[in-house]
Amino acid sequence: MSNPYGPGPRPATRVRPYALTSGRTEPAVNLPLEAVIETLSYTAHLDWPTGDIRTEILRLGAHQLSVAEIAAHLDRPLGMVRVVIGDLVVDGTVRVHSTLTDEASYDERRSLMERTLRGLRAL
Repeated sequence: MSNPYGPGPRPATRVRPYALTSGRTEPAVNLPLEAVIETLSYTAHLDWPTGDIRTEILRLGAHQLSVAEIAAHLDRPLGMVRVVIGDLVVDGTVRVHSTLTDEASYDERRSLMERTLRGLRAL
């Protein structure tokens, strides 16, 4: 029998999201959901444990995905992923590509929203 509320609870993980972020809820850097993440140094942290979320973020960042797309691919809470990505930016392993400035036109903003929605739907 299928669950009318979705696929059901996610399998339990060993580490809770708040433990991965030491209880922090805001990233160390300005990190919009639509910002594209680029991995700069993928092999520098091969000593992390197998399955470490940082390794997964670096792997996905090699494909230059947005913060929201990375969280969706990992099936992890967006806030937690933002904090971990912020730490990786501070460590110099990933770069954040700016999306729009305050001077962006209506068309630029609309285009960004459309691209973001297309990307999220593709997931």
